[in-house]
Amino acid sequence: MLFLLLNLGGVAIQCFSDLFLVVGSLLLNSADYLNVFQVNQLQALAMLSLNLHKNGFMFAQLFYGAWLFPLGYLVFKSGFLPKILGIVLMIHCAFWLMTFLQFFLFPGFTAITYVSYPLGFIAEFGLSLWLLLMGVNDDNRDKP
Repeated sequence: MLFLLLNLGGVAIQCFSDLFLVVGSLLLNSADYLNVFQVNQLQALAMLSLNLHKNGFMFAQLFYGAWLFPLGYLVFKSGFLPKILGIVLMIHCAFWLMTFLQFFLFPGFTAITYVSYPLGFIAEFGLSLWLLLMGVNDDNRDKP
């Protein structure tokens, strides 16, 4: 249920922030009702909507990153998957949340991002690849 709620929160925020992309394009389509604004005002409003989209997208990452910890914990405790995948997923959760904080608190600082993206690729692609190629370990299913 926690996975569902965290992903639902991220999807809702991301869908709402995607509306700002539509707003930006509507401001620049030169409709007749926009003639009351000067060109530089319309361009400024369009840039504002693009910045709002970027900030909303990053705010959605808070929810997308938070669901990685319970996933990693379940992978670690399951016994069906390698424990290292669970550990890497939980570490990726911490780095992804730090990336979120870095974006808002230190916008020009990108050092955490350089660690977070490859770690996320290893964690999430590794889990997907393991499930596709190896499947689950059937030997542990009968154990309590």
